[in-house]
Amino acid sequence: MRRLGARTRFGTAARRTTAAMLVAAAMLTGTGGFAAADEPAATTVFMLTTMPNGWQTRLDLRPVLEIRSDGSAVKRPDGGTQELKGKVPAEATTAAATEIRALAQVDLGTPTVTDQGNLILDFMPAQPDPDVHLIVYAPESTEGLTDEQVAARARFATLYDKLLNAFSAS
Repeated sequence: MRRLGARTRFGTAARRTTAAMLVAAAMLTGTGGFAAADEPAATTVFMLTTMPNGWQTRLDLRPVLEIRSDGSAVKRPDGGTQELKGKVPAEATTAAATEIRALAQVDLGTPTVTDQGNLILDFMPAQPDPDVHLIVYAPESTEGLTDEQVAARARFATLYDKLLNAFSAS
């Protein structure tokens, strides 16, 4: 018969294991032992990428601008390795989201030229809203495009520039 409060070899090992698991859980989730539920981590919502013409030898093809859900942003001039941290105002991202959804419904066309770069605008809103990926091949060319496609590409270029220009370094 066990006395009340008596320790057994298994009881001590179980307590040590439980204590170790609690310490590990606290280390993984924060000092309080519980995951922080205040704010979800900011996620990338917009990415603007400029791909060079085929004959250019640029190897680092990072996005020129990444905007997160909290408005924080990282700008990389020419898509290089230098990073500028800053912000993009909510008014700019809200207007951009509306225009991106509208542009997803129109034909941006594909010019008849070859070996040209492209502009990519990725919009990744919170679920359940679907992601939108817009790609404009040969943005400077209008060869072989209809007037509607030229107008849609002008809207895309305006939107791309507005997001780039809305960035302010911190």
